Amino acid sequence: MGTRHLQIFLLFAAGFIGYGMRANMSVGIVAMMSDKPPDKSIPTYPEWDDKDTILSSFFWGYVVFQIGAGQIAEKYGPKYFLMTSLAIASCFSTIIPYMAAQFGSTGVIVNRVIQGLCQGFLFPSTHCVLSKWTPLAERSRIAGFVYTAGPLGTSVSMVVTGYISDTSFGWPYVFYLYGCLGLLWVLAYTYYGCNKPSEHKTISMEERKYIEGSTQAVNDVDVQLKTPWGKILTSLPFWAILVSHVGNNWGFWTLLTEIPSFMSSVLKFDIKSNSELSALPYLGYCILGLLISPISDIVIGRKILSLGSSRKFFNCIGLILPALSLIALGYLPTGHAHIAVLLLILAVSTNAGVLVGFNVNHIDISPNFAGTLMGLTNCAANFGSFIGPLMVKFIVTDPKDEYLWRIVFMISAGFYIASAIFFVIFGSGERQEWNEQQVSIEGEINYGSTADTKERKLSA
Repeated sequence: MGTRHLQIFLLFAAGFIGYGMRANMSVGIVAMMSDKPPDKSIPTYPEWDDKDTILSSFFWGYVVFQIGAGQIAEKYGPKYFLMTSLAIASCFSTIIPYMAAQFGSTGVIVNRVIQGLCQGFLFPSTHCVLSKWTPLAERSRIAGFVYTAGPLGTSVSMVVTGYISDTSFGWPYVFYLYGCLGLLWVLAYTYYGCNKPSEHKTISMEERKYIEGSTQAVNDVDVQLKTPWGKILTSLPFWAILVSHVGNNWGFWTLLTEIPSFMSSVLKFDIKSNSELSALPYLGYCILGLLISPISDIVIGRKILSLGSSRKFFNCIGLILPALSLIALGYLPTGHAHIAVLLLILAVSTNAGVLVGFNVNHIDISPNFAGTLMGLTNCAANFGSFIGPLMVKFIVTDPKDEYLWRIVFMISAGFYIASAIFFVIFGSGERQEWNEQQVSIEGEINYGSTADTKERKLSA
């Protein structure tokens, strides 16, 4: 255990809490709109008719700061942006019950948009920290561990939301709980979080050399990088990541936001069992992600597959298998609720392959601009994150009609398959030459590798 492991655990905790805040509305909205609350003192709003709008509103704000978040995280360091954004999102989590009571569904929508704005800093900043703290030999397992926090946080949030909503405390306490957890994380990260090894005061020299020697990222505080926008936007490996990210998010977030509704309307599960069964796919995702990540490092380390081939192989697992599961789910005959649940578990859990596919590939092709690349792809991908759930509103005009749900599943499967094929054709594991260009030292622009530039600086 080293200093880097504490940083990784803190990032994991941030993802766990952040995704919990996103996901609790998927189950919480069922309780909020119920006409039979477990206690008469719990406020509910069965007259609301904009459930899908509420579920998608988080992503309206989420896409706004993605690109800028990656840029400022690389320039100024991600620590304080992570802390501030999660602190604000946590505060707004605690006032959701008040906003619902005072301003109705519009108040909840505004609240979720603000939470999305704040969490727009989460992934680009996390990727920026990972690019500085993860040695190449550990990259897959560390990134896999950090990003399984999202599905684990999702599954736990769904179960917790279902249980609390079914008690005399009611759904408001779900949002109080996650607001408090977020603020506790902010306090912990204030004392223990750090942007990169060169800034850490107690890291051993041995661990610092081990990390910096294989990240292939610039760690020198005096070295400043100019983002090569033209080269990035004309890079096919970058576009391969972006297309995979879009296809993945369309399917993942459509399922995340709509599984509780599908289970309630079509499979006829009550809210408590609904929340438990809705959480199972994401628990499976977490478990499979933790298994696949070290396997990916072994495959790469033993040269069974090259870095690029490994990314493509696991990316196909993470996109093709979910697509096949959704196709089977769409054509499943009526009356097979438990088989439907099993197919949903397969569709979501096998998606974990992308954790060591496109999701970590930003760092492979450009460790110096990983935050910016994640901001770009996550921005584009999250248009799918809110268009997908909104699409359900227009397609599934009758939530009990299985044929309409089949259309939703087929569209998601199509996005999965198309994006997987694109990544196989154009994806790469090679570090791109623009990663090491345009290094500015004390106002001078140099071209060539960052290592050569730093060596010249030391010689001078």
